Amino acid sequence: MDYDYDLFVIGAGSGGVRASRIASGFGAKVAVAEEFRVGGTCVIRGCVPKKLLVYASHFGEDFESARGYGWDVGESSFSWEKLIARKDVEIDRLNGLYIKNLEAADVEIINSRATVEGPNSVRVGDKTITAKTILVATGGWPTMPDVPGIEHAITSNEALHLDSLPENVVVVGGGYIAVEFAGIFNGMGSRVTQLYRSEQILRGFDNEIRDKLNEEMTKKGIDVRTNTNVTAIEKTEDGLKLTLTDGSELITDAVMYATGRAPNTAGLGLEKAGVELDKKGAVIVDEYSHTNVDSIYAVGDVTDRVALTPVAIKEGHAFALTVYNDTPTSPEHDAIPTAVFSQPPIGTVGVSEEQAREQYGEIEVYTSDFKPMKHTLGGSDERAFTKLIVDKATDKVVGAHMLGLDSSEIIQGIGIAVKAGLTKAQFDQTVAVHPSSAEEFVLMRNSRS
Repeated sequence: MDYDYDLFVIGAGSGGVRASRIASGFGAKVAVAEEFRVGGTCVIRGCVPKKLLVYASHFGEDFESARGYGWDVGESSFSWEKLIARKDVEIDRLNGLYIKNLEAADVEIINSRATVEGPNSVRVGDKTITAKTILVATGGWPTMPDVPGIEHAITSNEALHLDSLPENVVVVGGGYIAVEFAGIFNGMGSRVTQLYRSEQILRGFDNEIRDKLNEEMTKKGIDVRTNTNVTAIEKTEDGLKLTLTDGSELITDAVMYATGRAPNTAGLGLEKAGVELDKKGAVIVDEYSHTNVDSIYAVGDVTDRVALTPVAIKEGHAFALTVYNDTPTSPEHDAIPTAVFSQPPIGTVGVSEEQAREQYGEIEVYTSDFKPMKHTLGGSDERAFTKLIVDKATDKVVGAHMLGLDSSEIIQGIGIAVKAGLTKAQFDQTVAVHPSSAEEFVLMRNSRS
């Protein structure tokens, strides 16, 4: 049978773009449909604009630290409006770059919503298009709980486009998006309250790292309230009135929910083709990103495996190698280094102490708690913390975690070592880069079992 395309990709985010370009490079005729903007969550409304705001939010503290180093920074002021305008210019540039790269790879871009009609057909507008293979790469979308007055709340999507900086803001949630935006708003001068329904922020991360981040955020003036949730939101003359689970009330200018994301499969038509979804709506795939339908694959957040941009890119690349280069490739999902751009930031790779005890039994834990050198003259009382987790039976480092300045940069190199299965002895044999915070990872000697 002749098809319109060898590959039709739904969604031009990180995973879809990578898969499209690589598949086209192997000779496939490829089209990608995108109903919003090329670049996906990361480039348009996620990692990139968020990281730009994180940078912006640090300058207040940097100006204070500068005095300790002999600088008189004089009067300073901040304009949210100027920042958002500059951020938008950069996002436009990146969007254009993604389009240019797809066009250079001979990938046809269809600026429209596409839905699945069958195993080998999609609908775009009033037109049906056929393809030998369909790749679903539609990502995820923020979810909001069923709370009275929830229509008055925003998500991270809208937070990136606020007309003005709220004087008071409540962030609901305890995951990485929540702690990052709490730090952003706080650094820019908003009074921030963070509410999390469970016992400690950053569920799933190493418990010591969670506790220490909470301490540092609180020191910076963020009102972190755990075991607390919102039961109702009401718009009043004074602002948004939040009723909390303990019966108390809060008045705020804005409330941002970061309570989870869901696979973006609603209305996509996958059921028509017989594609199996899990109870969250995620596309169920095997180790090669293959669904139960022979002609349909899925990569990225829509599969709800590991919701990280670099992982989606790896999955997209592996898909193209598997289907178009006769090289079956399974994207590995172990020892993935990642960062949380909280303040201070977190870098982590491998298992937490809690996971290691369950998985390996006997372990050794090495830690170091210190004040980064930058703060000795800068005057900040912010501390840093590093942690290595070692499987006692093999001496392999199975987890590495850091809270503190530059941790998001440092963890990339440590991630290579953990992925390679290096031992604590090999860490110890490595010469330290001095003076640096990174050297703590090769200097820790005292352990606990």
